[in-house]
Amino acid sequence: MKKTFELTHPKIKLARRVDAVKYEIKKYLKRERNKTLPAGVDFWDFDCKFGKTEAEAQPVHVSQINKLIDQTQLENLTSFYVEILAKAGYRQTRLDDEE
Repeated sequence: MKKTFELTHPKIKLARRVDAVKYEIKKYLKRERNKTLPAGVDFWDFDCKFGKTEAEAQPVHVSQINKLIDQTQLENLTSFYVEILAKAGYRQTRLDDEE
């Protein structure tokens, strides 16, 4: 998903528009996570970017997207850019320190 979301709408209030954007992102993540995993892959991981525009987008973690959307609402921005790309995720083994 590479998309610029507009927060202004003539009939929808800002808070409801922000909720709709959050729901759309949540729905996309759920849809991607439900896809079948390729052989040898443990889970779906995501490369995310967030910014005022596509050129200003910075890498962020998936869990920070909702907080950043709330921040745009506080800054009274009219639009923002979100990029979420699914990739294969592999679990890393933990090394237990045995005494």
